[in-house]
Amino acid sequence: MKKVLLSLVMVLFIVALAACGDSSDDKESKEKNENNSTETAANNNNDNNSESSNQVIESLSIGFVPSREPDEIITATEPLKELLTDELATLGYDVEEVDITVGTNYEAVGEGLSAGTIDIGLIPGGTYVLYDDGAEVVLTATRAGLSNDSDDAKYWNDNKPTEASDNQVTYYRALVIAGPSEIGQALADKVNNGEELTWDDVNSASWAVMSSSSPAGYIYPAIWLSDNFDKTITDLDNVVQTDSYGSAFARLAVGQIDVLVTYADARRDNADAWNGDGTIWEDTNVIGVTPGIYNDTISVSKNSKIMDEDLKSAIQTAFMNIAETDAGKEVISIYNHEGYQPASSEDYDNERKAQEIVKSLQ
Repeated sequence: MKKVLLSLVMVLFIVALAACGDSSDDKESKEKNENNSTETAANNNNDNNSESSNQVIESLSIGFVPSREPDEIITATEPLKELLTDELATLGYDVEEVDITVGTNYEAVGEGLSAGTIDIGLIPGGTYVLYDDGAEVVLTATRAGLSNDSDDAKYWNDNKPTEASDNQVTYYRALVIAGPSEIGQALADKVNNGEELTWDDVNSASWAVMSSSSPAGYIYPAIWLSDNFDKTITDLDNVVQTDSYGSAFARLAVGQIDVLVTYADARRDNADAWNGDGTIWEDTNVIGVTPGIYNDTISVSKNSKIMDEDLKSAIQTAFMNIAETDAGKEVISIYNHEGYQPASSEDYDNERKAQEIVKSLQ
């Protein structure tokens, strides 16, 4: 009997231990499941917070200047809405609408930036400096550069012919080019011998210029004269205005003029039509190089209600990234832009000087 009771007690003891073990395992499993659920909920909550952490912008307005037909610009830039929205979303901004408009004239876009009715403007440097009280430049458009890019005229002559370059640049220069005439050759010889030209030297030549509103064909060469001789184009004794660079090169080739002013390096575009005794590279020399003429800008409004330093930085990054994509390159090609680089107000100081020259001619 005692043996039976002892066996029964042992069985009950084993069952109790098993029950305790099961309860401990269930508790541990339950706690583990609860911890996993809590962790999952926390992760989901973090994801939701991440998605909602972007600042919401109801509308972002972009103004384009009418350098082409407005309908053509509107059509070409339509993809920019999605491209810019997607880029800004990765940079902390959810833009609900991108509004693109084309100004009735260049001034209209500048005035919109100043008034704060336009947030971003794609405008030339000249327009920017006229409205820089209300507009701030953030990017400069880039274009393909040249193998020569020096402010030393002799350098251009020592490294002829000028070739295309894959380097992207934010500006282009204007050149003062002497032709094969006796006076033109005398000026070139002096430059290539390392001698400085005098006012009497340049004033002895006959010059071909473009209209007074042309940056490379008038305004920046006038700055070059001002910087070097404290004179301007209107002080020259022999100046003729031509209707095109092509006609100016034709006259230079036959000695009807001694010097012309043009963009760098227009000789590449006029080499085939050159009708001098030698090639255009043999017959011509650079005697003056202007400061850089800065390319178009992307400017933002100083008076926009949504514009701050963080958004300006995001806009810079977004447009630079867009310009790296095939779709983006197609959009910005409407303005012959190939890319963008950060810009500062000081980059356009020469443009301010140019505007003063324009005002003096009015």
